[in-house]
Amino acid sequence: MIRPKSLQPGDRLAVLCGSSPTSKSAEELMQAVRDMGLEPVLYPSATARHGFLSGVDAIRAADINAAFADESIKGIVCTRGGYGFHRILPLLDWKTIKKNPKIFGGYSDVTAMLNALNQIAGMESYHMPMVGAWSDGLEEYSAPFVKAMLFGEPVEYVNPEGCPITTIVPGKAKGRLCGGNLSLLAASLGTPYEIDTKGKILFIEEIGERPYKVDGMLTHLRNAGKFNDAAGIILGGFTDCADKEGVIGGLTLEDIYQELIAPAGKPTISGVVCGHCHPSMSLPMGRLFKMDAAAGTFGPAKK
Repeated sequence: MIRPKSLQPGDRLAVLCGSSPTSKSAEELMQAVRDMGLEPVLYPSATARHGFLSGVDAIRAADINAAFADESIKGIVCTRGGYGFHRILPLLDWKTIKKNPKIFGGYSDVTAMLNALNQIAGMESYHMPMVGAWSDGLEEYSAPFVKAMLFGEPVEYVNPEGCPITTIVPGKAKGRLCGGNLSLLAASLGTPYEIDTKGKILFIEEIGERPYKVDGMLTHLRNAGKFNDAAGIILGGFTDCADKEGVIGGLTLEDIYQELIAPAGKPTISGVVCGHCHPSMSLPMGRLFKMDAAAGTFGPAKK
């Protein structure tokens, strides 16, 4: 797995979007990048709008292709997620992307690209807050993780104080990180971009889905053998996914984890503060990690 070169202060950072339009102005986006110590290069899709997309498919794909092809661009971070990245995967110039490994950051809908970069281009990608969030100001906990992804600064992969990690299945595992947003992982099944979990540590997070929807998507992954194939499983933030108070007869997320994930017998933890939550850690997808589920710990592993 290729690890792209870490950024240096003053490097040119491409700001673009493969998903939904941002509410941030060009000035806000550029200032957020400058505040990070980088030089922003705003591409058309960063501020474009085509219904619920940040520009038509051709524009969004062209921006990504151009950013990877431009040798002066040292890294790429999306403005936001939303919807639509999987629409443009077939339009990307994977030959050029493979030849030009670069930091590529985002999460949520960007999950489609993060895993494609791992599996098709053989390069690490970075599950992290995006430029739109930078402009709002990163939390004290989140900021060091973003800098770790961009600049290669050291960081310890631990939850904030007062946020315990729960052991679902004890045990130890080692493998390359993969995964991201549950909706995107489920949508990848049966396509050329299907998530490959064999021998890997699978990370999953989600937002705004009722428990029965979470159950359905996890069942889809279970039925596709993705939990059996994995070396270990890390469950992150499932923000606003619990049934509202007063709902009768539902299953909790914990019930669902026990019924659908635990039977695979793979070391599994939940409650990791990463995903659509504030604050949030960031994760280097494709990097070799180790985990001890009984201790609730995980982090980079030596080969």
